[in-house]
Amino acid sequence: MARETEIKLQIGDLRAFEKKLKKLGAKRVGAGNGRVHEFNTIFDTPEGGLAKHGQLLRIRTETGDTKGKASGAKRVVLTFKQPTVRGVDEEGGRFKVREETETELTNSEALAKIFEGLGMRGWFSYEKYRTTWKLGGKERWARDLLIEVDETPVGIYVELEGPPEAIDRAAGTLGFSRRDYLLKNYLPLYAEECRKQGRAPGNMLFETKKK
Repeated sequence: MARETEIKLQIGDLRAFEKKLKKLGAKRVGAGNGRVHEFNTIFDTPEGGLAKHGQLLRIRTETGDTKGKASGAKRVVLTFKQPTVRGVDEEGGRFKVREETETELTNSEALAKIFEGLGMRGWFSYEKYRTTWKLGGKERWARDLLIEVDETPVGIYVELEGPPEAIDRAAGTLGFSRRDYLLKNYLPLYAEECRKQGRAPGNMLFETKKK
């Protein structure tokens, strides 16, 4: 079990943000160009028993992306997250802190059937493209910091994950203040966007282009 400490920041201009990262010496990390497509499904009981206790059970399929096309290289991960505990500091907490357990899967379909047999169902799916960056080795304070840029159907966000002091320093260096920190996950962000547009929420998926 590991503890993750993170925040989200909303990005208006992806290209401008990536240029800023490159000027700071940041590099993409991971297979290929570091950009992967993620398809996530959250499982819960019909009564929402896990959500009521602040827990999350998710199957994620990651597919490497090369020049806008899936490379075929896939990784499937099962994640269980404990309730959120906000980081405590002089301001009363500004980070999202959760205990999480992850393991890679070889057969996600079989596990989904097991969950369904136990009375659970995949009730919400969402997808995004994630590009992971890290600052250069000269920035020792950022050694354990991940900068993860998420392109989602409801906008572009960056997740800063790592030690609290590194998150604060990176956010400031990138031009953000603590007032910009977001602690919500993508489900409430998606629900908020649906309310703004006056439409009923479903799954957070990219629109399929008609041929």
